[in-house]
Amino acid sequence: MTLEEKVAQVEQVFLKLDAEIAAFQHASGLHCPSGCGKCCFKPDIEATVIEFLPVALEFYKRGMAFIWLDKLKDTDTTICQILNPVQAGQGLCSEYKHRGLICRLFGYSARKNKYGAAELVTCEIIKDQAGYQAIKAGIESGESQVPFMHDYYMQLYAIDMDLSRGFYPINRALQKALEVVLHYYAYRNTT
Repeated sequence: MTLEEKVAQVEQVFLKLDAEIAAFQHASGLHCPSGCGKCCFKPDIEATVIEFLPVALEFYKRGMAFIWLDKLKDTDTTICQILNPVQAGQGLCSEYKHRGLICRLFGYSARKNKYGAAELVTCEIIKDQAGYQAIKAGIESGESQVPFMHDYYMQLYAIDMDLSRGFYPINRALQKALEVVLHYYAYRNTT
């Protein structure tokens, strides 16, 4: 499978997830406040390499891959470097269309807790919204439909188990994705 085909498959997973999240948001009434991005400032966000292949390929196509690679190598911050705190619009991600899986899942997906019960993975801001407790109860009982994190990570694993196996600090995952893209094109005639 070519890198482009792999990225296309990842993007298809993202499109499916985005549709499921939109349906969940519509049914639940839960939404991120406009321009929030508070979750992006968490210093311990981890991600897989494969979920950042789309943005890494985009950076490569724009001729910015080496610039981003240097930026990521030179930073000691754990806050996502794609974050743009002064940006207006959908969240604070400068690459919102190409954001990673964890960025899409957080707030509107569930996981199984240690007791096997479904629980929404979200922030305090959403937990304070009207109707949250009813949605939480619906998720726990199985009445409310919500995407499960595990299901989507398994879909990425099916695309490339090596690139989806490890979880890294978010900037390191992006750096590794850029390295994969640059390595792929280093040995191919792209003109």
